[in-house]
Amino acid sequence: MIRARRICVTAVAVLAALAGSPGPAQAEQPQQSRPFNAPEDNPLPAGWRIDGEAGARELVWRAPRPVPMGNARVEFRTEDRLLGVPKPARDGRTFRLALDETRPGRLTDLQVTAAGRRLDAAADAPRRSGSRGARMPAQAPANGVDPGRPGSYRTVTGEYDLDPVRLPGYATPVEMTAQVVAPKGVTGSRPLALFLHGRHNTCYKPGSEDDVTGDWPCADGYNPIPSYRGHLRDQQLLASQGYVTVSISANGINAQDLEAEDAGAQARSSLIRQHLARWADWTSHRSTAPAVVREAPKADMSRVLLVGHSRGGEGVNRAAMDSLYPPPAAEDGYRGPVRWKVRGAVLIAPTIFGQNPVADVPSVTLLPGCDGDVSNLQGEAFVDGTRGISRGTAIHSAVYLVGANHNYFNSEWTPGEAVAPARDDFGTDPEQPDPVCAPGAATRLTAAQQHRAGATYIAAAARLFIAGDDRVRPLLDGSGKRAPSADPARVLTHAVGGRRSGGFLPDGGAKVTGARRCSAVDPDLSVACLDPETPGSSPHFASWETEQETGRGAVDLKWSVPGTAARITPAEPLSLRGSQKLALRVFVPPNTTGTRFDVSVTDSAGRRVTLGSVRVDGLPGSANTASYWAQELRVPLSAAGRAGFDLGQVKSLEVKPRSRSGRAWLMDAWGWAPGTPAVQAAALPRVDVGRTIVKEGDSGTRTYRIPVEVSGRGSGQVRVYVLDPDGGRAQNRLVTVRPGGGTVDVPIEVKGDTAYGDDMEHDIAVKAVRGAVVGKHRGGLTVENDDPEPVVTLSPVADRVSEGETLTWRLSVDAPTAVDLYEPVRVLPVVEGAELSTQDVDPQWLKEWSGDVPDPERPLSDAHLWVWLNIPPGSTSVDFVVPTLQDQAAEPTESMRLALTDRNAEPLPDRTVLTGTVLDKP
Repeated sequence: MIRARRICVTAVAVLAALAGSPGPAQAEQPQQSRPFNAPEDNPLPAGWRIDGEAGARELVWRAPRPVPMGNARVEFRTEDRLLGVPKPARDGRTFRLALDETRPGRLTDLQVTAAGRRLDAAADAPRRSGSRGARMPAQAPANGVDPGRPGSYRTVTGEYDLDPVRLPGYATPVEMTAQVVAPKGVTGSRPLALFLHGRHNTCYKPGSEDDVTGDWPCADGYNPIPSYRGHLRDQQLLASQGYVTVSISANGINAQDLEAEDAGAQARSSLIRQHLARWADWTSHRSTAPAVVREAPKADMSRVLLVGHSRGGEGVNRAAMDSLYPPPAAEDGYRGPVRWKVRGAVLIAPTIFGQNPVADVPSVTLLPGCDGDVSNLQGEAFVDGTRGISRGTAIHSAVYLVGANHNYFNSEWTPGEAVAPARDDFGTDPEQPDPVCAPGAATRLTAAQQHRAGATYIAAAARLFIAGDDRVRPLLDGSGKRAPSADPARVLTHAVGGRRSGGFLPDGGAKVTGARRCSAVDPDLSVACLDPETPGSSPHFASWETEQETGRGAVDLKWSVPGTAARITPAEPLSLRGSQKLALRVFVPPNTTGTRFDVSVTDSAGRRVTLGSVRVDGLPGSANTASYWAQELRVPLSAAGRAGFDLGQVKSLEVKPRSRSGRAWLMDAWGWAPGTPAVQAAALPRVDVGRTIVKEGDSGTRTYRIPVEVSGRGSGQVRVYVLDPDGGRAQNRLVTVRPGGGTVDVPIEVKGDTAYGDDMEHDIAVKAVRGAVVGKHRGGLTVENDDPEPVVTLSPVADRVSEGETLTWRLSVDAPTAVDLYEPVRVLPVVEGAELSTQDVDPQWLKEWSGDVPDPERPLSDAHLWVWLNIPPGSTSVDFVVPTLQDQAAEPTESMRLALTDRNAEPLPDRTVLTGTVLDKP
């Protein structure tokens, strides 16, 4: 039974309630329903169908080839609106999404995406290259210190395998398995670096080229895929430099995180902290440690570096957060004391579905320019999302590696190195090779080159965050230096935090003239920063939970003649005292060259000074890459000092194009000075959104509240997005939160009834704005329908008529419902006698119901008459009519057969097939 939701549960003045004002708000009612015809009104694209039995309706997509288990979420979308996250079948090709809350008539422009990348694009559809001739960026000058060079220590390697642990929400225990690589023959304690791999297939069949699964534990005849061994070379480099390293396995999470609302972030954090707790125990009780740990130096738990790849990156971020700001106990898989200090994090091609980075833990995020999995490079949010959240002393660096893909950072995901089947995640099209990322392209890295570059920048982060060696900072903070060990990779960096001050930001009340302030995520093209039809994408504009966001944007400059200045005036003058340079983060279209700007500032006294000029070239890019990425451009502030300029009262920033024409986007600008300040985490409130499940009941009205826990200390601001359960634009409001005081109060009014309906979800999503952290960012109230589904019957009303009259059948239910019901019926071939033909029925009726025409004449059952009948809410029946035509020819008695069917158009085996008879009129 198909059913489409009718709103019977309403949010109670959600935004008014957040502001403290009472009052119910009625949700929009659905459109008046009418008979639904799958071929005509809603032609599903190839590979799509509606399926389901006994009232459980599903939208099903079958891929032309298996979709590998990856880290980006596979999502169903329609008209740029998120329908939901489907569940994959074991075949890797079939994806199913429960559609209790979506009318079939709204399933238009269906798309399957993962990190913004289309998975359902037709194989023969042309792929726009969007390339103007990709060029390799110029090689930067070498840095004085190269962290990619191996150290002097010999190493020891081994593994441990402890009893598995149970994590909340996961039915199967998760393994406690790890690979240790440590310096050998070292006295004293050494820093600890913990690695967590990403989401990948969990099991493989030895000897097979492609037989992999996502099971856990593995079935007989299958072996576990040892993803945790894939960072061995990274571990060996760090161990040679004096670090104890451990790479942990998370196959048990990868096999089960599909059901997790946070995609497994909390579970991965719990697993990381379970291992850290064991290492803390082993520092005090060496005799209880596994053999390889006893061979290693004692771990210094006050100096911990966390390294995570893909979903492991998001898990590492959550573990750093949970170590500073404890999560809700009911959600956490580790409840012991925190006996370690996380000094920094390295996030390799990470996901960040919650866009909730930890502002007070320094980080380096590696962004591979040819990522075919997390292809929108959403990990940029680990940098952009920290601005203005806390004190700003922790440096957050983004490292863009031209030509690197997603998988080759892990050798167990790399063809030719992995024990299990592996692949290049970017994919190749021999007929239309990507100009930037196809294997063999000048800009594409080999697996060995990529792994060497990745290991070098992991070591750079360790040396800066753990060893405190500021000499490696220029490799990470946008200073334009390179590590020769990473050659021939072209690596570009930018950063926020550290010793940056001021902050010209497009949002927060700034006034923009001479250019357009644009929104990172907005369906309105006049507001959006980047047209969705633009070849390629920007990591800075990766989407989140809503189709529109507030307070996240850029300054869009577009000019056809040089000299038109863009001016950004903050709400209050900024101080750049103590800064040596002004650092701007700017990006231009990929593959463009020679864009130049003059940069000027004006102080509160009206003194204006031109600081200097900058040039920026676009990154190598194509329609398949996220190459609209900001590069850091710096101009000295020395001219301001010579002019008597007041750097403590900078009123505005002016950027004047010198190129003849062009386009650019300014993300922000900061005062910059060398050095890496000490970081002290601020005491902040933490917000976690839970989920409550209730029954609707048979009568009365009950008010429930979406569970939101505020813990920690202090007060801060978050933006709360109330997601329209009917799929429209979310509403949002800024809310001040503090433990025991201000909280996120979202009441939901539930009206009980005895009419069959749908389960309903009322969700909110929360993002930190200032002085707060967000753990579980999404949750809500699920209201379950508790009424039995009606009994559907199909019966004749007029099934024996003369030609020129109308055949009529009635689709009925035994009780009215609260939702639109859609039930498919199909015209079947007759088994004996003459069958009505396409010329025996009204041609307009035939066109409306089948999209077909009468000629050439053929049996009516050959006209693809599989139709969906709609019984509107509150009604108990709808008639299906077949108007016949009278002609002058003498004909025998003719008939047609009609049957209720399943979602595959097969007649229901327990229902009678009905026959309609048309008599010849003399």
